[in-house]
Amino acid sequence: MDKIALVLVIIGAINWGLIGLLRFDLVANLFGGQTSMLSRIIYSLVGLAGLYSITFLMGNKVKE
Repeated sequence: MDKIALVLVIIGAINWGLIGLLRFDLVANLFGGQTSMLSRIIYSLVGLAGLYSITFLMGNKVKE
């Protein structure tokens, strides 16, 4: 699960970098525009992966 989340966060970071630098939305370009269902699913998965990745800051170990 951690690796999947990391891959999705990297995809999101690359996409945001392209938007910021080149005004090019790679996800929208590949999957039919920002409002297409597939693009919205990708955006949602990237967002959920970002939220999940907050656990990396807190540490994955459960303190007893």
